Amino acid sequence: MNLPLVIVTEGSDAVPLAWLKQHAHVIEAAPDSPEFAAALPDAEGLVVRTYTLVNPAMLARAPKLKVVGRGGVGLENIDVAACRARGVQVVFTPDANTLAVGDFVIGYMLQLLRPWNFFRDEAYAPKEFKRIRNTVRGRQLNELTLGILGMGRVGRRLGHIASGFGMRILYNDLLDVQSQLKFPATPVDKETLYREADVLSLHVDMKPGNEHLIAAPQLALMKKDAILINTSRGEVLDAAALAAAIKGGKLAGAALDVFHPEPPPPDFPLLGLPNVLLTPHLAARTYTAIENMSWVVRDVMEVLKGNAPRFPAP
Repeated sequence: MNLPLVIVTEGSDAVPLAWLKQHAHVIEAAPDSPEFAAALPDAEGLVVRTYTLVNPAMLARAPKLKVVGRGGVGLENIDVAACRARGVQVVFTPDANTLAVGDFVIGYMLQLLRPWNFFRDEAYAPKEFKRIRNTVRGRQLNELTLGILGMGRVGRRLGHIASGFGMRILYNDLLDVQSQLKFPATPVDKETLYREADVLSLHVDMKPGNEHLIAAPQLALMKKDAILINTSRGEVLDAAALAAAIKGGKLAGAALDVFHPEPPPPDFPLLGLPNVLLTPHLAARTYTAIENMSWVVRDVMEVLKGNAPRFPAP
C-alpha cells in the first residue's frame, strides 16, 4: 500500500504525530533544511505552524501538493489564495487554543494590576517586608473596564472570564457578533474603546491595514493608568510608540506575547521597563492546546482521502 508523503515542518505533539505516521509516510524537516527541499517535490501534504511560509515560490516546488494543514489559528504565513489557485486545500484548527489564550491574558492582567513582589531564594528583611506590605497597592478587576479589540473566539473567551470578575466589557469588531455573546458587553467605536478601557486587549489578525493598528495616535487616547495586552500578532502594535508612551508616563504598563520580528531584536524598545511583561509566544502553550493544534493532521488526511475537511480555511 502506497502511503501519501506528508512533511511536518515545525514538530507535533507525540500522539497526533504517531497517528499520522500510521496513515502517511511522514518526514519531519524544517523548511530551510536539505531534507525538506528533497522531499517537497513528492509531498502531497504539508503540516506547518507559525514560521513556515507557504507562498507561491514554495508551491511552485511542490507539484503534487494537495493540502496544507496549519496547526493553529492564524493563516498569515500561508498564501491561501495561491494555494487555491493551484488546487491545494488549506485546513487549520480555529478552536484549538481559545481557552489557553484567554486564561493567559487574565494572568497577564492580574500580574500588571496586582503587583505580587515575589520572593523565592530568601525572605525580605523585616523592614523591607513591612515597607512593601504598607506601600504596594493593586486594582480590583470588578472596578475596571476591559476593552477587547477583536471579538473572535479568543476575545469572546476573555470576555466570558472577565465578566465573572465583574468587569465592564466594551468591544470593537468588524462584524456584528452581539448575538454570539453570552455575557454583558457593549459594542463601541474604536476611539471610545481606547478612551474608556482600563485594560485594552488585542485580538485581531493581520488583515490588510492592520499593521500598526495601535500606534501613537491610538495610544494617546488611552488613560494614563491603563494597560495594554497583545497576544494576537506582533505587527498590529507599534512597539516603539508603546515604549515612548510608557516611558513618558502616558500609559501604566503593557504585556506582549507576540513580536515583529519574532524573536524580537536585542534593541527591542520595550526591554528593561519594570511595568512591561514580555513572554516568548507562550499564550497557547498548554499541553491540551498543543495537542489540539497538532490534530490538524486529521483534516490533512481527510483531504488526502478525498473527503471534506472539518475546518477548511475561510
